[in-house]
Amino acid sequence: MSRTAHHDSRSGARSVARKLALQAVYRLQINDGPWQDVVNEFLTAEDMPKADREYFEEIIRAVAEGREGLDTRLSAWLDRKPAELDPVEHAVLLVGTWELQSRPDVPYRVVINEAVTLT
Repeated sequence: MSRTAHHDSRSGARSVARKLALQAVYRLQINDGPWQDVVNEFLTAEDMPKADREYFEEIIRAVAEGREGLDTRLSAWLDRKPAELDPVEHAVLLVGTWELQSRPDVPYRVVINEAVTLT
């Protein structure tokens, strides 16, 4: 497999992982519980075989464990409290904020584009 094909398949798998992560973070907001339980719920999702499962789990763990800090960072850019956001908007912002601060290997343009696409 060429390097470009490998990169394209990995980025496609990460896109699917982000989509599932958005759904999982939304689920955590609506019905809080251990992040591990949510990960297990999503392992049987129809799109999971196409997703980068490790990346999906990394996002969920990091957002669940670091949500307070992520919300603090978001607060500086919002005109209201993060808790007052629509749960879908909030989930997209949590995932995007985590990626921007924790994954310098992912270009910021990719993070922003993916967040807009998911929204």
